[in-house]
Amino acid sequence: MTAMPTPVARNDLILQARAVSVRFGGVRALDSVDVSVRDGEILGIMGPNGSGKTTLFNAITGVERTQGGSIRFGDLELTRMAPYRIARLGVVRTFQNLRLFPNMTTTENVLCGAHMRQSASVLRALLPSPRGAAQEATERRRAIALLHEVGLADRVDAYASDLSYGQTKRLELARALNAEPRLLLLDEPAAGLNDAQAAVLLGLVRDLCRRRHLTLIVIEHNVAALVWLADRIVVLDAGRVLANAAPEVAASDPAVIEAYLGHAAVAAAS
Repeated sequence: MTAMPTPVARNDLILQARAVSVRFGGVRALDSVDVSVRDGEILGIMGPNGSGKTTLFNAITGVERTQGGSIRFGDLELTRMAPYRIARLGVVRTFQNLRLFPNMTTTENVLCGAHMRQSASVLRALLPSPRGAAQEATERRRAIALLHEVGLADRVDAYASDLSYGQTKRLELARALNAEPRLLLLDEPAAGLNDAQAAVLLGLVRDLCRRRHLTLIVIEHNVAALVWLADRIVVLDAGRVLANAAPEVAASDPAVIEAYLGHAAVAAAS
């Protein structure tokens, strides 16, 4: 059984990635990347397409094996740990492409998040038995409470396929929260939403993080939204860290502007 990471005090480092490298053939998707996150911090990750943002998430969660460097969560090394073990530690992610079960209800989808935090003994308790029935009822109440918390109180019995796109984003967030994350990684949570919808969803994310004291790493292409949401921003370009600074500083860095818009945009802004 995997040991739990040493508890961290507020504002202490909860995740430290040092000199992380990931290669696909001759392509360096991540090239000696350093990223750290403090307990309770909201860290934004931005960069042009192909810059290594999702690869960084995959490395942290064990989906991609690294070819160099170290990723530590608390006092535990993650780089050779299986993804399910990392999830059990409380490192939970969502994906850019929704991975919901359309033919299950919203409550059933949220219940799936419980498997990330449950041991085999707890799962056995859910088998048909008086104890299992009581445990199942507790889990259903928890799932319904999370649906209320993300604004889906009136959709607890709806099938996921019947939700609007914005509602599915909230459902995915509720399912992730049911895994009781200590570190939550959101991969473009506002993708596909208009500006008004994105503002509402990211406002919900920020409120949930503050209320639950969650540490968050979020990838987001909407620069203005990320500047508003994040405490700090790391900018990746071609697999390397281009900037690591306060949101307004990172977003106004000429090197960052050039990476997004090209050299002409920097000259025009000068």
